[in-house]
Amino acid sequence: MASPRLETFCCPNRDPATQLVLDFQPQIYGSLCIGSGLVSLLLTIVQLLPKTKQGYRRLGRAMLPKPSSSRILFLVIICDLLGCLGILIRSSVWISSPGFISNMSLMNTSDIWPSTFCVGSAMWIQLFYSASFWWLFCYAIDAYLVVRRSAGISTIVLYHMMTWGLALMLCIEGVAMLYYPSVSNCENGLEHAIPHYVTTYAPLLIVMFANPILFRRTVAAVASLLKGRQGIYTENERRLGTEIQLRFFKIMLVFMICWTANIINETLLFYLEMQPDINTDQLKNVRNAALITWFIMGILNPMQGFLFTLAFYGWTGWNVDFNFRQKETAWERVSTSTITETAHNGTNGSFLDYPGYIQNQNKTEIGNSQQTDEALSILSEGNGSIVERLNRNSPIYQGW
Repeated sequence: MASPRLETFCCPNRDPATQLVLDFQPQIYGSLCIGSGLVSLLLTIVQLLPKTKQGYRRLGRAMLPKPSSSRILFLVIICDLLGCLGILIRSSVWISSPGFISNMSLMNTSDIWPSTFCVGSAMWIQLFYSASFWWLFCYAIDAYLVVRRSAGISTIVLYHMMTWGLALMLCIEGVAMLYYPSVSNCENGLEHAIPHYVTTYAPLLIVMFANPILFRRTVAAVASLLKGRQGIYTENERRLGTEIQLRFFKIMLVFMICWTANIINETLLFYLEMQPDINTDQLKNVRNAALITWFIMGILNPMQGFLFTLAFYGWTGWNVDFNFRQKETAWERVSTSTITETAHNGTNGSFLDYPGYIQNQNKTEIGNSQQTDEALSILSEGNGSIVERLNRNSPIYQGW
């Protein structure tokens, strides 16, 4: 799992609440993390591999460029995979070499490798899961800007700078505060650990509270966009709006399922830290709740990558096609984003064979309709049939 407690484990003078979850059935907990991580890793890779099933093929790279939102969704999954890999390696070492890890509890040991591994693996996990959170935030921003026709080809570069810059800065700053003056002699006290916890949970809380607001505004903008196509709001437009809203709901549902336990667990552990004695009978229910949510985190955190592939693309099937030169992976489908970058560059002919798009440079009305369809296609999971039905009902289409 991914928790700021991972870094706290590396301090020999760790607090009693951290020691509570560390000492409770470590073998079983590590096995759960490994099992969940392996399942997530393998199924995510299967999801991303190209398929022979026609429903998961798209036009070639040369015909349809890959837009920014498609890259963002792919980067979210890649960051989850790398974070999951860190969980697998750390849990495997903890189970296979308990003596190696127990050396971290020695204040004056000359063996630096246990602490080095502990800090390095914890930072690896925090960095990539934090980057995943920032990429999700960028996706919400990009979806809104696309509908507002404000996203350009340079936007993805800004997203890279913001995501990796913030993730690295917060990770390094939090760890530096926690391990002052050294890993073997960490300072005690909540006031010393709080900056580290804030830097860890800040991107998670931003996604949890800011993304629903951005998604809600995007859905409202889509409704206006659909009404502006023909001046009416038919059943097809309503169905497409519902599909877009459902897509955003699935993304937030997966996120809340995977990370709500972390918020609850950290709240309970903080409450225990503030008590003079955490072993009293009055705190038994709090301790049990903290341990239960701790195990839930170990199962759900590594599963985020696979669950996001289901939310983004649906189940792509087991029919893997290893002829990579002729087919594309599922994450590159047009469904995941808009082709706004092409529209801004004035690229012509890219949509000639894409359902629902009718190209004609000489007709401004059709060009405007295409721009609307481009914005809608990112959010509707590439459901060309709905966009095509919208176009067939259009007076422009019928006149053409």
